[in-house]
Amino acid sequence: MSIPTPGALAGIKVLDLSRVLAGPWCTQMLADLGADVVKVERPAAGDDTRHWGPPFLQDGAGRDTREASYFTACNRNKRSITVDMAHPEGQALLRRMAQQADVVVENFKVGGLTRYGLDYDSLRALNPRLVYCSITGFGQTGPYAGRAGYDLMVQAACGLMSITGHADGEPGGGPLKVGVAVIDVFTGLYASNAILAALNARNASGEGQHIDMALLDVGMAVLANQAAGFLATGQAPGRAGNIHPSLAPYQDFQTRDGNVLLAIGNDGQFARFCAAVGHDAWAQDERFATNTARVRHRAALLERLAPLMRQRSTAEWIALLEDKAVPCGPINTIAQAFDDPQVRARGTRVDLPRDAGDGIATVATVASPMRLSATPVAYRGAPPALGQHTDEILRELGLDAPAIAALRESRAV
Repeated sequence: MSIPTPGALAGIKVLDLSRVLAGPWCTQMLADLGADVVKVERPAAGDDTRHWGPPFLQDGAGRDTREASYFTACNRNKRSITVDMAHPEGQALLRRMAQQADVVVENFKVGGLTRYGLDYDSLRALNPRLVYCSITGFGQTGPYAGRAGYDLMVQAACGLMSITGHADGEPGGGPLKVGVAVIDVFTGLYASNAILAALNARNASGEGQHIDMALLDVGMAVLANQAAGFLATGQAPGRAGNIHPSLAPYQDFQTRDGNVLLAIGNDGQFARFCAAVGHDAWAQDERFATNTARVRHRAALLERLAPLMRQRSTAEWIALLEDKAVPCGPINTIAQAFDDPQVRARGTRVDLPRDAGDGIATVATVASPMRLSATPVAYRGAPPALGQHTDEILRELGLDAPAIAALRESRAV
């Protein structure tokens, strides 16, 4: 029998006071890498996303349970404990847990944990090595610091919606949010990176630190080339559908039976495309010979490409171009994506058993994309049932059965 390889973060203890998506996404990444993540939830209610359905998880008979699938997206590999942080004994428990933790992650409003004695300054006094990550909508400082922040609000505020969707005047024109709460997800990614950096710095200094993560800061940062273009020119980009502002042709096209994407990123790829479709002269045309020229003469290029692309089916285009190193592909539904042979070969769906006595035998999750050769991600547990590990975690704190029973009686847990 092989012994499982310890994860890259084995031995790191994380006290997760966050809920919904950004914080839990961060802590799931840490948990996948081997950290022991204890998720603290409200008694009876739990994380808000446990109730954000439909869709709901199904029991063995295929019937909906009361647990929304949203929760399972970002809570794998964690242990759940229910604690009432408004209760003095609950606060004492959480402070005791923080003394043994390496990391605390929270996403309360600025100053929201101070009254419970669970803010950074209070916990740092108990554990100077603590890395404490606060996730808020707008940060710990500035005129909006006290505001609640949500992904949709920040997608709008940072300008992302202004560049997403079709232009005004086109069918379906107008600003759009991205189909996934990407600001929350990106914030989770940035937060986990910051935590790892702070843990590394602690190795040298022996001291933890406070991390101030704001959804708005992240929203501005992930504008990437669009923000860089604005800063360089002073001109705010607009919406252009699926067209890339700096590359051509780099967009979707209608085919004989659907749609296909062309993602031509350099002049060599364009020349190979032209040869494949029998129009070598296009690659020599001064309007199209370079990417800069193609972007400037995009309308003329599309006049030629649009009718051409409708002459073949999506599958025929992929078959023609793939072996010529011309990037192209279908526009899949999520169902088609999960059925894609490459996705299946990479083991992207992971079914995890859950023995919580709630009728849910397994929970399907999406595999971590982090593939480490020496310390691989391990799938130790399904997203937990509410309070599934409460007694286990309290015993690890040194509490005996009578003490645990007394906490339950007082409704501190």
